[in-house]
Amino acid sequence: MGSPEVLPLGVLTVPGVDLIPVPAVCFQKHRARYKFRHNHVRMSNRRCVIGVDLGGTNVRAQALYEDGTPAGDRHEQPSNAQQGREQILTSLTTTIRQAQHSAAVEPEAVGLALPGHIDDESGQVIWSPNFGQQIDSVFHCWNNVQIKQPLEAAAGIPVFMANDANCAAIGEYKFGTGRDEASCLVLLTIGTGVGGGIVLRPQSVMGQATGSLLLLGGNKGGAELGHILIRQGGLDCNAGSYGALEAYCQRDAIIKRAIYRLRRGRSSAIWDIVEGDLSLITPKVLADAADQGDHVAIDIWREVGVSLGAGIGSLINVFSPEVFAIGGQIAKAGKWLIEPAILEAKYVAIPSLFSDTKIVVAEQIDDAGVLGGAAIALEMTT
Repeated sequence: MGSPEVLPLGVLTVPGVDLIPVPAVCFQKHRARYKFRHNHVRMSNRRCVIGVDLGGTNVRAQALYEDGTPAGDRHEQPSNAQQGREQILTSLTTTIRQAQHSAAVEPEAVGLALPGHIDDESGQVIWSPNFGQQIDSVFHCWNNVQIKQPLEAAAGIPVFMANDANCAAIGEYKFGTGRDEASCLVLLTIGTGVGGGIVLRPQSVMGQATGSLLLLGGNKGGAELGHILIRQGGLDCNAGSYGALEAYCQRDAIIKRAIYRLRRGRSSAIWDIVEGDLSLITPKVLADAADQGDHVAIDIWREVGVSLGAGIGSLINVFSPEVFAIGGQIAKAGKWLIEPAILEAKYVAIPSLFSDTKIVVAEQIDDAGVLGGAAIALEMTT
């Protein structure tokens, strides 16, 4: 059987920029290659795909309709992230098959969201620090690991994959604040790290373009928005740079800021919430304390928000998005984080660009990975 037909849709012709088209590949003429193996599933005119979120702890999968509503039960397995390729693939295929079996209608494709530098065209994880294997007490992370081909063979339907933050961006665009119509959406996801993604529509670019375009960069590993510098020579982050947005806004940086304040003898409701155990401090604890009017917690969120706003303003100057969404678990701090961020972004961004940008908390936070995977699958098979 020949290769799937590649349709020239969504191709953007701007020299020096690689905008990956969504949709791009049609499998309809090659359905025999992806023979569906679960004949009990009834046919329907409603489109259905499997969204998969592969993380360092668990893998989750669910069948979803094209409006993002469930078409089957949610399934979850340990991801076995540090037990090697075969164990990870076993977890993935088991969870995907469970989602297929529980689907109300036949799924068309699988969309997989996972952290790292992902190349869907080759089917390889170019690099991911989360997955790999311990060899002689040394952890060897994935480099150029093929996972798409075995997953397609096991699932019997096409599999598409992308970086988890990029997936979250297209998911937020399609099922959240982008309303599947914004001219440009930028998403920052803030959690253990800071990731991001950019979705563009044809009206936001010059050149021939169709559909929704997910910006990936020349080698498909770009849009690492958390690693823009907001303070040259500042705090270090895990990537090895100094002064990156991630160094100031990720989870551990926020917790460390709180611990330093409390160790200097500041009176705070945080002490009561954690019963004197500073190891129990989390961003949620700080948000709860801020809700109680605690000045230490409010000050911490203001400082983090100012750093976040500097990054937002800089990115507004680059992309001029219609919607700038803040996702990830840290975004649940709500106004304590977002209000100072908006104020700082206003000072950093060009006024005419800032005035046309809506800065909001993302609507899809807890299900960003599964919905993002589903969004990729839906767009790539349209």
